[in-house]
This record gives sequence, C-alpha cells and structure tokens, in this order.
Amino acid sequence: MELNTPDERDRGQVGIGTLIVFIAMVLVAAIAAGVLINTAGFLQTKSQQTGEQSGEQVTNRIQLASITSQNISGSTNRVVQVNATASRAPGADTINLKEVTIQWVGPEVVKTLKHGGAETLGSDGTGDLNYAVRPNATHFTTTILKNAAGGANDVLNSDADVVRFSFAAGSGASASGEGITDGLDPGDQVTLRVVTASNGRTVQSISVPDSLTGKSVVSL
Repeated sequence: MELNTPDERDRGQVGIGTLIVFIAMVLVAAIAAGVLINTAGFLQTKSQQTGEQSGEQVTNRIQLASITSQNISGSTNRVVQVNATASRAPGADTINLKEVTIQWVGPEVVKTLKHGGAETLGSDGTGDLNYAVRPNATHFTTTILKNAAGGANDVLNSDADVVRFSFAAGSGASASGEGITDGLDPGDQVTLRVVTASNGRTVQSISVPDSLTGKSVVSL
C-alpha cells in the first residue's frame, strides 16, 4: 500500500502552512508585547517625572504676606517704592532668591524683573539707612529680615526665614534714577507674579488707595 497518497501530501502541506502561520503569530505577539512593555515603562517614567515637577511647582514657591508702599512727598503724590514681605511656602525646599524672577504687570507697563542683589542695612553717617544696592527699572532687591537657619542673605533655608522684596515703582526709589514706571497714582493696580527656579508660581494683586495725601507709607 502506497503511503504518500495525494490526500496525505495535501494534509502535510496544510499542516506546515498552519505551523508557519502559528509561528508568525507568536513572533508578532512577542514583538507587540515587548513594545507594550517598553511603552509602559517609558510612560511610567514620564508620569513620575511629571508628578515630581508638578509637586515642585506647587510646593517650591514663595508666599507673600504683607505689601506696603512709600510715596513721593510733594505735588506728585505718587507711590515710588513697593515693599513685599514674604517667606517660602510650607513644604518648600531651599529657595535661592538669585534665581527668582518677578513679572510686574502694572498700569501701561509689563516687565520681568531679575534679582539685583541683597540690600545691606547700614548707616550713611547721619543716622539714615544706607543701602548697598537699590531696585531699579529692571531689578528688584531683597533684604533678609529674619534668618532663622543662618547662611547666605539671599537664600531662604527655613520656613521661619522672612524676606522683603523691594521694587522701584518710580525713579524716586532708584539710585540710578530709573523706575519701572513713573510711579503709581491713587487707584492704580499692579499684579506681581513671582516665579522660583522650580517654576513655583505665586500671583498677588495690589491696589493703591484712592488717597495718598499726607501719607508716607500705605498698605496695598
């Protein structure tokens, strides 16, 4: 009896074809699984990085406490200097004030200000306060009012540290005679956007009182 009948040969060819298709399906499934595993790992890493960055933006920021202003005496009666007392937000890491930028969005002007230096309180020989640096049209200055942890005078190391930001709204507050604007009139509004190196953001709106007559310092 002949073993290799046409029917048996046909069945053998069909079996080999099925085996080839099965192997191809296994290979495709293995490749797809590898791609999915790699993609899942990549997405997990990216989501972790995004979560960390988002956390830093929320926590590593500066919170503003009180904002006061000084105005020019005389007929102009405008605010020329704005002082903002601040500290780092709860849970924030060390904040280097040199890396902080502040956007001033005020009447008719928008400027991004950089750190111009840390003010050093002293005396000019007459008993008046003397500052080593002053704010101007492009820079704000800082003064550490409380340094609980010690260290540099332009770094917030502790939640207990307190800093004062100074802005030259008008030329009367700047040693160079250059202010961010010509000064703030009664009723003017300004928005301060404080951004740390970790992209932590704080937005604070301030308003000048409707009357500055007879006042040297007012709360904004």
